Amino acid sequence: MDTNSGPLPDRLVEGYRAFLEGRFPNERRRFETLAQSGQKPRMMLIGCSDSRVAPEVIFDASPGEIFVLRNVAALVPPYKPNDDYHSTSAALEFGVMGLRVEHIIVMGHESCGGVKAYAENEADPYIRPLSPGDFIGQWIKLIAPAAQRLGAPPRAIDAAYVEQLAFQSVRQSIENLRSFPCIRTLEEKGRLSIHGAYFGVADGRLLALDETRGVFEPVAEEAWRAVFDTPRF
Repeated sequence: MDTNSGPLPDRLVEGYRAFLEGRFPNERRRFETLAQSGQKPRMMLIGCSDSRVAPEVIFDASPGEIFVLRNVAALVPPYKPNDDYHSTSAALEFGVMGLRVEHIIVMGHESCGGVKAYAENEADPYIRPLSPGDFIGQWIKLIAPAAQRLGAPPRAIDAAYVEQLAFQSVRQSIENLRSFPCIRTLEEKGRLSIHGAYFGVADGRLLALDETRGVFEPVAEEAWRAVFDTPRF
């Protein structure tokens, strides 16, 4: 356990030292350029806050390449302007209207705690309430339309059902994205593309949604198989 009582946890200070000794010197010019000219990412990725699913690591991205929005369960709410606070919608508006990104990717993942919590609550809401807090339970109710497409959940929630619900949740978030007038207009004009993805935490396998066929298909399958076909010693 890190018991550091200083301004930052020891682990972060150690990580920052490693950054200064390694990556920063190699990319210093890039950081200087980004500071002077601003960010101009072509891609925006909506992912889960889960600490196991870092987009910059998964996609080996350099600073300034991906505009990342992370929240519980990688959800996108429908377009609903009012006086509430709308962090996800505000980030979307900035990415699309301010940065003019060309791609938006919604990426779900294996063993998502938010998706599993919703599924377990649907199976037995009296035993497994959504959240004892003020916000999470209401937030993950955004999964409801996705769950309805799957039908009644099994009494015993298993990994297979959670994965199917995660797939449906990505589809629902894409549908909600298209409820934003600016996103719908730019997509219709061919200036913005929307994508769905799913990352396997345990095996590192990435799937992408083929909306025409309605299925998630492997990405870079040859490279993935090459890793798993190599014996580990």
